[in-house]
Amino acid sequence: MPNRLVNATSPYLLQHADNPVEWFEWGDEAFELATRQDLPVLLSVGYAACHWCHVMAHESFEDEETAAYMNAHFVNVKVDREERPDIDRIYMDAVQAMTGHGGWPMTVFLTPQGRPFYAGTYFPKEPRGHHPTFMSVLVGINEAWHQQRSEIEQQAGTLTEAVRRSLPSANEPLGDELIPEAIALLESRFDSDKGGFGGAPKFPQAPTLELLIRVAADWHEEGVRNRALRMLTKTLDEMAAGGIYDHLYGGFARYSVDPIWLVPHFEKMLYDNALLARLYANASTLTGSSEYRRVAEETLDYLVRDMRHSAGGILSAEDADSEGEEGKFALWSWEEFTEITGEDAPVMAALYGVTERGNFEGSNVLERYTAVGDITARFGISSAELEEIRSRNDAKLVTRRRERTPPAVDDKVVAAWNGLAIRAFAEAGVALDRPDYVEVAAGIARFLATEMTGDGRLLRAWRDDRVSGKAFCDDYAAVAVGLFALYQASGNEEWYHEAIRLTEAMIELFATDDRSGFYATGHDTAELIARPINLMDNPTPSDNSLAAEALAIRVALTGESDLESHVAGVIEAAGMLLVRHPTASGHLLGLIAVSPLRQVALVGEGQNELLSTFRNRYRPGFVLARAQPAGSPVPLLADRVPVNGLATAYVCEGFVCRLPTSSTDELMAQLDAHLG
Repeated sequence: MPNRLVNATSPYLLQHADNPVEWFEWGDEAFELATRQDLPVLLSVGYAACHWCHVMAHESFEDEETAAYMNAHFVNVKVDREERPDIDRIYMDAVQAMTGHGGWPMTVFLTPQGRPFYAGTYFPKEPRGHHPTFMSVLVGINEAWHQQRSEIEQQAGTLTEAVRRSLPSANEPLGDELIPEAIALLESRFDSDKGGFGGAPKFPQAPTLELLIRVAADWHEEGVRNRALRMLTKTLDEMAAGGIYDHLYGGFARYSVDPIWLVPHFEKMLYDNALLARLYANASTLTGSSEYRRVAEETLDYLVRDMRHSAGGILSAEDADSEGEEGKFALWSWEEFTEITGEDAPVMAALYGVTERGNFEGSNVLERYTAVGDITARFGISSAELEEIRSRNDAKLVTRRRERTPPAVDDKVVAAWNGLAIRAFAEAGVALDRPDYVEVAAGIARFLATEMTGDGRLLRAWRDDRVSGKAFCDDYAAVAVGLFALYQASGNEEWYHEAIRLTEAMIELFATDDRSGFYATGHDTAELIARPINLMDNPTPSDNSLAAEALAIRVALTGESDLESHVAGVIEAAGMLLVRHPTASGHLLGLIAVSPLRQVALVGEGQNELLSTFRNRYRPGFVLARAQPAGSPVPLLADRVPVNGLATAYVCEGFVCRLPTSSTDELMAQLDAHLG
């Protein structure tokens, strides 16, 4: 018989609706019951595409004996971290304070007041290494609850205080060398052989790559630009060659389990693919690389083909498992691969690194480590012939793969991640000259405006015409940034007005009273044991870095200098991170690197040549406004008039403009004047 989760909107919670565990969703009902019955709360947090969440569910939550013990001695609460990032953040701080590390599934034991007193991640059913079994943990917690209550209350107080102390504190002043020092620190941690930062498991760290591309494109010192560019291109090259990239379907897996980007953890997340597709698209215009263009297009096409809801929003994630096995959908045996590719098998095997032995548990993850020139030389064929062989055989491999059972899809739509997708499609549409991508971005924006907005309030998640909860700061900030990008890509002022509205609401709902940053939760939401202020990037840019960027773009378009104090407050609050941990603050550092944002205003008829000049390469330090024939409400365009009846460009900083020009050569010179 289904439990209470049968009415949830979250696919992750619905995965547990048939558990024998009497799960509650997070809310007053669970905590009031815990108070009445004097029971501890067992909080389990995960997400639909989480492999180890599935493992723990199969081992423990589907086990009748384990469930019976949980039901007798605990009030059990299940949370989707993607729907409730506030709960996830608060209690992940408790996990990290207690264990020194974090991860999912997250298992936290709480008092009926919501205070954590014991925490961990995955607990196995059977003994495994140094991990206690889940049942032994349950028994130990139950005994302690009844026999050592004072110690539990003391521990709860200590952990709760640790969670509250995780909010920002005193900071260091920032100097002019912040960006060069950050690049130097990143170089000291850079994997010069395979790109990226750190060892296994290896994550793309898109916000850090965002810092590199902004410095490479816009920093005033050539030496610093070149150092950033080397780290950026090496990482993009190696990721695109490795198995972390899906060479047949497009798109990136969450991370690789090794330090060389070869074997992925096969789940695919919308946020990773939106951030990385945008990076590759912009890097293609910065470097002229056709390979970066290919990766960007294949990734965005994957999102459109396999992850877009018919109503316009982009779905959250694709699972790592199919038919109960991780990666089964994407792996190839030597026998199947050679049977499909036939007489082309030797070339295709060399191209994709396929061997009889395999590179993952006897099967093959496709990779592209071998240089094209080495393959053409080995087989005596031209690069054009190789491409033709690859193309026709890829079609066969895709056909066979589509006959397999696909992974489950987490089919909820998350506002923040769709904001990232709006930006990715809008900027890629410009960078790659793909108007269809700009239209995809507009479709996402329309979906958020119609399906995920109630009483003017943005909502966090949507699934099957049902919404779940009020949006958080990252939702408002990411969508606002995305809409500003869509306005600049399309010239449609509808998106400018909506971005202004969202940033206004973001300030009202989330800003601290002293303008020292933005809370994750709104003033109009229920209180938790702490009110988090997120300053650290994780897979996605932090709430505060996105909020600061949204307001910096608004200021550049409107001249509302009073809003600059909000941006400055975020930077000041993040001071320690910026100085010491660039991999935890890359997005905000990237904003600082191109600040203050400069402006380009285009007015008059026939703007295409000037527009093409502005867009001929990635320019992260500029915002763009284009006057419509009937005039425009955008303040940057006020009093900007065509010169001699010609389309005219105004290049400005702080609304102070250089001489207007109708010359593409002069416009280029003005745009590049700050580069050393």
